[in-house]
Amino acid sequence: MSIKPLGDRVVLKSMEVEETTKSGIVLTGSAKEKPSTAEIVAVGPGGMVEGKEVVMTVKVGDTVLYSKYAGTEVKLEDEEYIIVRQGDLLAIVE
Repeated sequence: MSIKPLGDRVVLKSMEVEETTKSGIVLTGSAKEKPSTAEIVAVGPGGMVEGKEVVMTVKVGDTVLYSKYAGTEVKLEDEEYIIVRQGDLLAIVE
């Protein structure tokens, strides 16, 4: 089963980042904030969205920064994804 986004939506998979404090303590997943960096796994077709022409400027495989509280979290086959609008993406990380 796969997720195929509609309109200007993008499916993201959060990147696991191990975080270490300045004193060398490794923070567990529950002790740190969720990362706002993710890899794009699917991109919608764009087109007319709410009466405006939307051209998709991102592609599958791009690493992006996204708004902290953006999107909808979904779980599919033991994997967690976030579905956001292209406008909620802040930058492409190169």
